[in-house]
Amino acid sequence: MSVAGQVGLAHPKPSLAVWKFASCDGCQVSLLDLEDQLLDLLGALDISYFLEVTRTVVDGPYDLAIVEGSVTTPADAERIKAVRAASHFLVTVGACATAGGIQALRNYADTGEYVPTVYANPAYISSLPTSTPVSAHVTVDFELHGCPINPVQLLEVITAYLAGRAPRIPDFPVCRECKAAGNVCLLVAEGVACLGPVTSAGCGALCPTVGRGCFGCFGPASTVNTASLSSRLAADGASQESLKRIFRGFTAGAPEFEKESSRHDPQP
Repeated sequence: MSVAGQVGLAHPKPSLAVWKFASCDGCQVSLLDLEDQLLDLLGALDISYFLEVTRTVVDGPYDLAIVEGSVTTPADAERIKAVRAASHFLVTVGACATAGGIQALRNYADTGEYVPTVYANPAYISSLPTSTPVSAHVTVDFELHGCPINPVQLLEVITAYLAGRAPRIPDFPVCRECKAAGNVCLLVAEGVACLGPVTSAGCGALCPTVGRGCFGCFGPASTVNTASLSSRLAADGASQESLKRIFRGFTAGAPEFEKESSRHDPQP
C-alpha cells in the first residue's frame, strides 16, 4: 500500500512505537543493527515506545507503529486492536507478524494434545489454537517480510514513510539474487529442494550461496507457481510428505504456501 499522503503528525517529530507480540525479537534487533543509520533516524523520529531499547513510555497516539510477532493468545488478540487504534500508520515486520511465523505450525495440529505434555501446569496456559498474522485481526498499512527482516529494507520503509512515498521493496524471487551472486542453481544442477523460485528476494540468497536450499523465509514472491515447483521436486523424487513439509516452514501461514502444503496432505 502506498505511503504517500499518509503522514499526519501527532507530534513535532513523528513518533515511533515498536511493539512485540509472539516472536523471537530478531526483527527488532534488525532495527538496532542499522547502527549509524539509526542515529540519523533518531534525529528524525521520537521513540515513544520501544521496550527493546528504553523503559521510557510515552502515551499515544503514535505516527508510525512497527509490530513484530504473531497473535497467539486471547490477550494479544485484544492488545493488537488497541495498538491499531493508537497508530496512524501500522507496519508489520517479519514472518511472524506477516504470516504467523514458525509457530503457525500449530495451525495444523491439536494444541490441546501438546500443552499437557510440555507444561507441568497446563491450567495456567492461555493460548489460541492458531498463530495468525496481525492482518488477520486489524488493518495493516504495510507488510515487510523476512525471518529476520532485512534491516536495509526496514530503513527504506521508515524513510519512505517520512518522505510520504511508497517503499521500494523488491518482490521478485530469490533466484534473481542467486543469479546476481553467480550461484549455480541447486535445484537444477544438484536436485536440492529449494523454495527460491517462489520466495521473495531480500536475504541476498544467503542459504543457496552456502549450498543449502531456500527455506522461504521472506514469504511468497509476487508471482508464484507453487504447483509447478512441487511437480519439479516430485520428479526429483520428493514424496508427498516432504512436499508438504517444505512449504511448512517459517512462513507456513502465508496463503500461497499454506494452500500448497495442504494440497499434499493425505486425503481422508
